[in-house]
Amino acid sequence: MNNPIPIPAWQRPHWHASDEDILLQFYVFGKFDTVRVPSRDYGSPGLPTQIESTSHFHGALRQWEGYPLKGAMGRMFKIDSPEAYQRALDAPEVMVVRGTLKDSQSTGYLRDTLGVLAGMLDIGGVAILDPQILSLLDADAWRRRYLIRDGAPIRHHLLILRDGESAPDHSWIHTRGMRKFGRPDISIHSVPDHSVDSAGMLCEKLCELQALGVHFVNGQTLDIEGIPAGVQVRLGGGLENPQFNNTFVEFDWPK
Repeated sequence: MNNPIPIPAWQRPHWHASDEDILLQFYVFGKFDTVRVPSRDYGSPGLPTQIESTSHFHGALRQWEGYPLKGAMGRMFKIDSPEAYQRALDAPEVMVVRGTLKDSQSTGYLRDTLGVLAGMLDIGGVAILDPQILSLLDADAWRRRYLIRDGAPIRHHLLILRDGESAPDHSWIHTRGMRKFGRPDISIHSVPDHSVDSAGMLCEKLCELQALGVHFVNGQTLDIEGIPAGVQVRLGGGLENPQFNNTFVEFDWPK
């Protein structure tokens, strides 16, 4: 076992209740000892009651339609994280941790779940896959990302992506991962290439505000530094949306 670092939960001082659910989903690959998961070492009393952990033989899971190490996602992991991909592929067992919760005023649910994941790595886990942010990390890389004294930054729980637009020299900047906080992802269209870094930082800031409880509404005007008139947001998407698997807050970069 590594030196455990307790995982803190943070309050959400800007919290306004929403009707969106929080969703957590992880795959832990390994060969697990038949002992109690040492989650208390990481400040977690165990999984929240709405989150369940199920154990699978890897061979059986490979037949599942949503198996995450095959298809386009599997090929992406094989290219981006070859060592973690091979360790996950070779593992004989998989623990699937998944569930939904109602919107919450604090992130104790996330601390408790991450504490269980950390404990699973101590009893034989070799890699953790987070499909919501398209992340596959081996045990050491996962610990470096999430077991940080005083807590990992919110940015570590998200993915910020850049895709091309139909207009030349413009990009679409968008996020994945905000379902962990019961909030929409961020989508910014028509970003000039010279403003991509600024748009990425804005995504990060808006996600951080939502993780702290902010809830945007359709048609709301956001006051943004350097944009005198602000921007007006549109709400869209849903769980079946292929780009987000989530709702989203969207606006166009001002011209």
